[in-house]
Amino acid sequence: MKLKTKLTLGVGLLFLLIVLMSVIGSVYINKLKSDTEKILTANYNSLEFSKNMLLALDKISTDSAIAVSDFEKNNKLQEKNLTEFGEKEATQSLNLHFKSYLKQASPEKEKLIREDLAKIMSLNMKGIERKSDIAIITAENATFWIVSLGTVCFLIAFVLLFNLPQTIAEPINQLTFSIRQIAAKNYNERVHFKGSEEFSSLADSFNTMAEKLQEYESSSLSKQLMDKKRIETLVNNMHDAVIGLDENHFIYMINDEALKITNLHKEEIIGKTVHEVAVNNDLIRELLKNVDHPVKEPIKIVRDHKENYFEQDIIPINIIKTGEKETKYIGKVILLRNITPFKELDFAKTNFIATISHELKTPISAIKMGVQLLGNQKFGELNDQQKELLKSINDDGQRLLNITGELLNLSQVESGNIRLTVEKCSPKEMVQAAVKNVEKLAEQKNITVNTQYLIDDQDFVNADFDKTVWVMNNFLTNAVKHSFQDEKIEIMVEKVESMIQFNITDTGSGIDEKYHRQIFDRYFQVPGEHQNGTGLGLAISKNFIEKQEGEIGVKSSPNQGSTFYFRLPVS
Repeated sequence: MKLKTKLTLGVGLLFLLIVLMSVIGSVYINKLKSDTEKILTANYNSLEFSKNMLLALDKISTDSAIAVSDFEKNNKLQEKNLTEFGEKEATQSLNLHFKSYLKQASPEKEKLIREDLAKIMSLNMKGIERKSDIAIITAENATFWIVSLGTVCFLIAFVLLFNLPQTIAEPINQLTFSIRQIAAKNYNERVHFKGSEEFSSLADSFNTMAEKLQEYESSSLSKQLMDKKRIETLVNNMHDAVIGLDENHFIYMINDEALKITNLHKEEIIGKTVHEVAVNNDLIRELLKNVDHPVKEPIKIVRDHKENYFEQDIIPINIIKTGEKETKYIGKVILLRNITPFKELDFAKTNFIATISHELKTPISAIKMGVQLLGNQKFGELNDQQKELLKSINDDGQRLLNITGELLNLSQVESGNIRLTVEKCSPKEMVQAAVKNVEKLAEQKNITVNTQYLIDDQDFVNADFDKTVWVMNNFLTNAVKHSFQDEKIEIMVEKVESMIQFNITDTGSGIDEKYHRQIFDRYFQVPGEHQNGTGLGLAISKNFIEKQEGEIGVKSSPNQGSTFYFRLPVS
């Protein structure tokens, strides 16, 4: 709990108790005053009136007119001052006896009047006694509450008197001692206050200061310069280009590799902002453009009449200062990784695949032609075993031809030599062409292909007809391959905003969601399935569709079948 809160609670409670004690004292004093006034204004006056009436009764025999007047005057005042139980009846009886006495005086009637007056006086005397007892009780209650609250106030004041000075003075004494230790260069000194949050915060701040002083004391300028030289040498000997920017985009570091590929001189750019340098340097301007959103594609830089490829990576620099807990952003590093050797190997691989695929395609086609000629039985009758063998050779030849076709398509995609003839095409015609290509394959498993068009006849797409049909063939072939016997494959064409979407839905075993992102990667095949393909079809399909400014995707879950789809822009 904070010291301020403790003081507020303690002093505030003491203040409230004092106010409460004052209020209770005032209430009881007013009550005592009220009880006293009731005795004086009620009972005491009735006794005074009764005494005056007795005196007047004694004088009636000597001074009849004046005495009767005084009696009646006091009697009227008594009638207005009836406060005790039975006093009204006694006063009424007095009036009757006095009137009777005035008509015909007699000692007996005088005696009755005196008895009535005595009764009135007796009633008021008892009232005085009763009200005195009430006043005494009120005084006792007042004394009890005032003493009780005074005792509580005393205890609180006592606690504050003995604890508060110690609570404040002890941490100050500790802090004073620790400051003297720091002044004496004893930077290992730390303070640990217990209790209030203010002193705990003060201790944290003091310890942070001591820690920083200790850190500065333990380091030396020569050691820092040596560390700086070591880091600079390490960065300069890296084969990757490194450019360091501070939080305000000032260039504070650039290594030799970065200077080579940017054709800059270190002394010209250190201390300048990257925006100033970018004005006269195309490469820096391109890097700056990608600072917030690094591109995935490699950057091509021509150096020494040779194409070099670099991957750009932006690394934010965050540190935690000594004694602090929050991270602070102090800049970023632009890293250009030289991937030229890998790119050259990738080009060599692509050229090899293209060459070997092209070279294999001709002999495979020749083999298939020979198998077809043998199947026509122009060279004699074939027995069943020979026919089965020819069928197997023909199927394997077709599979090899498909693989070489996929490899050729892949090499075109990777080399960027893919040729697209984008024109206005009818979605229905593309679907019909793809369905026709897989009719025989579907018949082997007795699978029905149903088509549904949710578009108008006037809706066309901008697409390469052959490449798009190839993609749809790939989807349909996979759907037939993974569907069960006697099932159905649904093809649905619909309009989604400004694009036409083609959906191919099968009833196969489905694909787990965790593989959805990888399914369009090259050579990837879903684990656990019987694999007889290359894993290239979907990757090539993705490239074909994206080159046409379209989108491709899959919706599937285990045991629920799969829906592969692609979208193409409306013409």
